[in-house]
Amino acid sequence: MKINKWHRRYKHFQQDFTKGLFIMIGVLLASFGLKGFIIPNDFIDGGVTGLSLLAAHVTHIRVSVWLVIFNIPFIIIGAKQIGKRFALTTLLAILVLATVIFFIDFPVITHDKLLTSIFGGFFVGAGIGLTMRGGSVLDGTEIMAVYINRKSVFSIGDIILLINVLIFVIAAFVLTLETALYSILTYLAAAKTVDFIIQGIEEYTGVTIVSPKSDEIREAIINHLGRGVTIYKGERGFGSTGVRNKDINIIFTVITRLEVSKLKEVVLGIDRKAFMVMNVITDTKGGIVKRRPLH
Repeated sequence: MKINKWHRRYKHFQQDFTKGLFIMIGVLLASFGLKGFIIPNDFIDGGVTGLSLLAAHVTHIRVSVWLVIFNIPFIIIGAKQIGKRFALTTLLAILVLATVIFFIDFPVITHDKLLTSIFGGFFVGAGIGLTMRGGSVLDGTEIMAVYINRKSVFSIGDIILLINVLIFVIAAFVLTLETALYSILTYLAAAKTVDFIIQGIEEYTGVTIVSPKSDEIREAIINHLGRGVTIYKGERGFGSTGVRNKDINIIFTVITRLEVSKLKEVVLGIDRKAFMVMNVITDTKGGIVKRRPLH
């Protein structure tokens, strides 16, 4: 029993260390993209980062201050909608990002506008993507999009697009139209890099789980994640001499990409040998896919 207990603790430590490493590398890459490319050339990005850069340009207050101020409301929303641990790791990641940008001077790589757009967006996107792989975010836009999505008919992608269109329209007046257009390239480069880093995980992800402990996993998904599940009746078997005709319950659930890391934790905490298949869902219709409030 003690061996199993220490083994579980070691696995949890290993998972937490890996996630922390992803977040730290992500913060450094995002900081390099901002200080080495975007900020010296007066470009902006999308989301809360873009708003922070615009506010810094207008007020001449360091962008680090605005990053923290603008993200705090979304962290509070994230604590209520996704979980306190997610909100805490997000707060720490943003504080570290703000601290690195404030105190560390990165070399300015180029003043070429096209190179700044592409590579600035690439490094910021890589940083955001790795941070999401670690179970956190560096920008509160997606948290806000998930929150609005639960109260409106708009999809998460539509909401993020509308927010960024508004930001770049403001940028065209505050900065210049040319800078706003280059900043759109920066945002597109960042968005594509994020998709690549997190392997195309988009708005909703369908997850199929096969495990002999399906009842425990089902209860955990419902009670801890607030998500609905569908149970398929199936038969399990493998190999020419393996187990055959063994009935098993197959779980299917739909989650947002921000919840993928938490779902893995919950499932693997119950059954480390559970078989999980994840598929990108580009559209949903009917049924209930929004998160059920936890009591």
